[in-house]
This record gives sequence, structure tokens and C-alpha cells, in this order.
Amino acid sequence: MIRLALPRGRLLKETVELLFSKGILKERVEEGRRLTLRVGEFEVLLVKPFDVPVYVEKGIADLGVCGMDVLMELRPEVYRLLDLGIGACRISVAGKPESRELYSKASYLRVATKYPRITEEFFRSKGVKVEVLTLSGSVEIAPLVGLSDFIVDLVQTGRTLKENGLVEIEEVARSTAWLICNRASFRNKREGVLRIVKKISSPDRETP
Repeated sequence: MIRLALPRGRLLKETVELLFSKGILKERVEEGRRLTLRVGEFEVLLVKPFDVPVYVEKGIADLGVCGMDVLMELRPEVYRLLDLGIGACRISVAGKPESRELYSKASYLRVATKYPRITEEFFRSKGVKVEVLTLSGSVEIAPLVGLSDFIVDLVQTGRTLKENGLVEIEEVARSTAWLICNRASFRNKREGVLRIVKKISSPDRETP
């Protein structure tokens, strides 16, 4: 049996559709109250996106699906096996439209984010001192109420920014979902793991 950690939320549906279309999952998994499910040869764990690499690194899960944004932030000791090409988005700096001039000239900024490591390294590379305010909820509100000058967050369509009167100012990095593997599991369950990688990498199955 292989234990697979999948991210709850926006990425789950894309992940399940990919694994189902490749014949890896024999049935579709939906987000609900149950957090552990048995699906064929897999035990599936449904966890928060930032928790996926923790479960995989500690060996609770053999495999996981995780956004590159999370991997860049947490830097877990896991193997990155395959870019799945789903969940495409970007990590960007955003703020109020009138703050563009401040962004281009300031040597010190306050930035709210769920990604403190990525944010600090990005602004350090630009030679800008930054006070990073780490938030766990919706960060879009921070510049609106004066908590921060800008935010660094995931942007997919830009709709949430627009609805809150914010604009994308600069892209920090791109992110897609990756298949990751526990290091011991890669040795001990190598055949099963590589079989999954091969299935995902193969052309789509023909519809009967």
C-alpha cells in the first residue's frame, strides 16, 4: 500500500482529475469531512497544502502533491519527482494602484504574506529592507487597512486582487504542482513509486 497526501482546496480537483485520467486513482476523491480514504492500492490523506510536505518528509505519506510555492517556502527534505503541470499560478507582489511609485523608489517596505522566506529573499536580492508580516488568512486586506504597504501572495486569475482594489506589481516566481516523495519510500517502495511516475508521464489513456 502507498500512502498519498493530497492538498485540500483549489488544487484538489485538478490533482484528482489528473490521477484518475492516468488510471492511478480508480475513483474520484472529493473534499468532505473524511480526511483519510482507501482508494484501491492507496490510502489517501487530505491535508492542508502547507502540510503535504511535512507528512511526506516525516514518512507519514510516501507520496504527495504539492505546489512549488510551498516547496520554495518550506524547503523540505523530499525528492521532487515530477512537475505535474497543473495548478499553474505565480507568486507576486501586489498593492494599491497608487503605491506603484512607492514600490519603485522605497528602500524599506512592510509586506504581508504567507511566504516569509520567499519574501525576505526576494526583497534582499533587490537591495530593499523589508519588514515581513506573516499572516495565515487572506492577506489582501493588509494594505487596505494600513497594516502593510504591499503583499506577496499567489495569483492565478487576479480576480481576488481586483475585487479588493489591488493590482499585481511584480512577479516573484512561477508555481505548478509537483509530485514529491519521501526519501526512504523511494528506496523501499521504488517499484511502486516509479510505476506511478511512468503512468503520469505517459500520454493520456484512450477513452473506451
